[in-house]
Amino acid sequence: MRISQDFAPTGPDTGRTARRRPARGRAAAALTAAVAFALVLTGCGGGDGPAPKSASGKSSADADRVEPLAAPPAPKLPVTVDSADGTKVTIGSTDRIVPLTGSLSEIVFTLGFGEQVVARDITATFEQAEELPVVTRAHDVSAESVLSLKPTIVLADTTTGPSEAIDQIRDAGIPLLVVEPAKGLDDVGRRIDTVAEALGVPSAGTELKERTEKRIADVQKSIPDHADGKKPRVAFLYLRGSASVYLLGGAESGASSLLEAAGAVDAGKESGLSKDFTAITSEALAKAAPDAILLMTKGFESVGGMDGLVKIPGIAETPAGMDRRVVTVDDGVLLNYGPRTDRVLTEIVEQLYAKGGKGR
Repeated sequence: MRISQDFAPTGPDTGRTARRRPARGRAAAALTAAVAFALVLTGCGGGDGPAPKSASGKSSADADRVEPLAAPPAPKLPVTVDSADGTKVTIGSTDRIVPLTGSLSEIVFTLGFGEQVVARDITATFEQAEELPVVTRAHDVSAESVLSLKPTIVLADTTTGPSEAIDQIRDAGIPLLVVEPAKGLDDVGRRIDTVAEALGVPSAGTELKERTEKRIADVQKSIPDHADGKKPRVAFLYLRGSASVYLLGGAESGASSLLEAAGAVDAGKESGLSKDFTAITSEALAKAAPDAILLMTKGFESVGGMDGLVKIPGIAETPAGMDRRVVTVDDGVLLNYGPRTDRVLTEIVEQLYAKGGKGR
C-alpha cells in the first residue's frame, strides 16, 4: 500500500477501496520511505548547523523543489505507448499535461515540462506545482475538473480512481496513460523511462534516469560502516492521530527498499509482517524491536511529536522509544521513488548517522 500525506490506508479501518489495487493496495499516489543508521544510533538531529547536503549538492531544505534538466530536447510526437491497464495510447501533444499523482508530477516537472502542466493531484506538494489547480477530492479524481482544463495528455497510475472518472476522461477522447506504481528503488528508472517516452523525450528520460541513479549511489557511499557488523533496525510507522490511525509497516509498506538501500533492516518486515501494514500493538512492536522509527512529518506532528509518540502503547518500551530515536521525512516526497529519492536518502542518513545527534 502506498501511503500519501493525506490519505489513510484502505481496508477495514477506513472502508475505502482502490480502483485497481496492486499487492500493496491504494494510498493516494505519492509519496512515498527510507532510512539508515549506524552502530551509534543518532536521532533526528534538527540542530542549528547548516542543512545537510545530498550527493548532488542540494541541501535538505531544497526538498520541496524539483530540479529540472538543464536543456530537455523538443518532444518527437506523436508516439504510441503501452498503458499499464492493457490499452495502447497515442499522444500527439504535450501542450497541456495533467499528472494525477504527486510522484508522476515530480517526473514531468524534472523532465522540463513544468510550464505545460495545467493541474495537480493533492499529493504534488513541491514548490513549482503549488499554484496549480487541484483536480482531486480526497485523492479521488474529478473527471469534470480534469476535462475543464482541456488536457492533451493525462498521466495516472494503477491506484488512481475512481474507475468511472478514468473512463469518463478516456471517453472524452483524452489520451490517458496508466503507469505501474513504484514499489521500490528498482522502479525509479522504469517510471522515468515510461513518462519520458510518453512525452516524446526518451533521451531526456535516459539522462534523468542516469542522473538519479548516480546520485542515489553516491549517497549510499556516504553511509558509515557498522562497526559491530549489525545493521540498525528501523520500523516505518504510518500515523494519523486525528483519525486514530496507528499502523506498523511490513514487507509491502513501500519502505523496505529504501531502508535496505540505506544500510538498515526493515524491522517490521524482518519480524515477519509480510503484508503492507498492521495495527500497532505492544506485541508487534516488541517483536520488531526497532532501534529507530521512521515517520512522515505530518504523521509525527499529528500525534503531538515525541511526547505523544511514546504514549502510543508499546512504543515507549522499544529501544527506539527508550532512546527517543525518530527520523522524519516530508510526506510529499518520502515514498515517491523518483528524481528526488537521493535527497530522501540523504535526509535519513544525516539524521541517523550524525555524530552527537540527539533524539527528539
